[in-house]
Amino acid sequence: MTYDIIIIGGGIVGLATGMRLLEARPALKLLLLEKEPGLARHQTGNNSGVLHSGLYYRPGSEKARLSVEGLRQMVAFCRDHGIPYEQCGKIVVATSDDELPRLENLWQRGLANGLQGLRRLAPEQIREIEPHAAGIAAIHVPQEGIVDYRGVSEKLGELIQKAEGEIRLGARVLKLRPSAGSWIVETTSGEFHGRYVVTCAGLHSDRMVRAAGGKPSARIVPFRGEYYKIRKDRQYLVRHLIYPVPDPKFPFLGVHFTRLIHGGIEAGPNAVLAFAREGYRWSRINLRDLAETILYPGLWRFLAAYPGMCGYEIRRSLSKAEFTRSLQKLVPEIREDDLEPGGAGVRAQAMSRDGRLVEDFHFEEESGMLHVVNAPSPAATAALAIGSRISARVLDQLK
Repeated sequence: MTYDIIIIGGGIVGLATGMRLLEARPALKLLLLEKEPGLARHQTGNNSGVLHSGLYYRPGSEKARLSVEGLRQMVAFCRDHGIPYEQCGKIVVATSDDELPRLENLWQRGLANGLQGLRRLAPEQIREIEPHAAGIAAIHVPQEGIVDYRGVSEKLGELIQKAEGEIRLGARVLKLRPSAGSWIVETTSGEFHGRYVVTCAGLHSDRMVRAAGGKPSARIVPFRGEYYKIRKDRQYLVRHLIYPVPDPKFPFLGVHFTRLIHGGIEAGPNAVLAFAREGYRWSRINLRDLAETILYPGLWRFLAAYPGMCGYEIRRSLSKAEFTRSLQKLVPEIREDDLEPGGAGVRAQAMSRDGRLVEDFHFEEESGMLHVVNAPSPAATAALAIGSRISARVLDQLK
């Protein structure tokens, strides 16, 4: 049997793409392949569950456009299907004078990206929203919120199967090879033939390009993000979402506080170089992954551009006291014994050979195939909009 479309990857982007394709063309023969025994086992199931509004992203970028539209679509999807979500709002807090110009830049980006209801906050207004937060100024983003992305993914899988799409679990892709105008996908569960292939492989996205005989423009370099949970009797210290102003000396957002949709408060994540693409713990080491990472010239150029970052993040990972100090900038009353071990996720972050992180969503195409090479945060929020974009591209090719 030859499928019209084969999707590789059972995270939220692959699932959203499958659903959008079947919505647009219900007669498609569609197969989704996932190497794990269940859906949403990696980035989708291990992120902070935040609905991002588009505040941080460069105006005109794919991230800006797709997160704004994706948030609208995700909220509507959750409402229509009874999936828990809440637009509880977020504050981004400046704690020193040198952060004020960067906070102003975020304000301007938010306006340029079309965010509604943004408010500038003075210290007393910060305390009205988050009584235990400390800051000299802040931005309130009312659209931001929290959701169960694993629940979203399960519903997407259910809808794909209801539309007679097929999902095969435990099918790890080994190779992709062209054959007479279609593709043969070799997996641990056999071979599958497809007229068009979409790869949404997250932590292994660059490997899918190589599996098809291509040369990816960037390499996935895995950074683990570790979380602590706030002790139950101290969760009153955080009402909703409290974020810092991003520090230009570090290429990630910084640790923050997140209320979870099913209860509890998380603090994190940090950004530690992982020794495996699925390295959720220090003890998880994959020699192939590690060799690919440390032999990649881009990594060393990245580390040279951010001196001290790697050492600081290692210290913060190994020292609860160091982690606590970074949280106390936002909520001074947080104490070390308020923190309990939490989970971890691994960012599938693409990095170019010159050491720059690929900031925007990035897609690569060849005949009969589209690769989602870079889809870090806010890809979960934007998943339905990304799926619509991919669906339009693919169906245009399948006319």
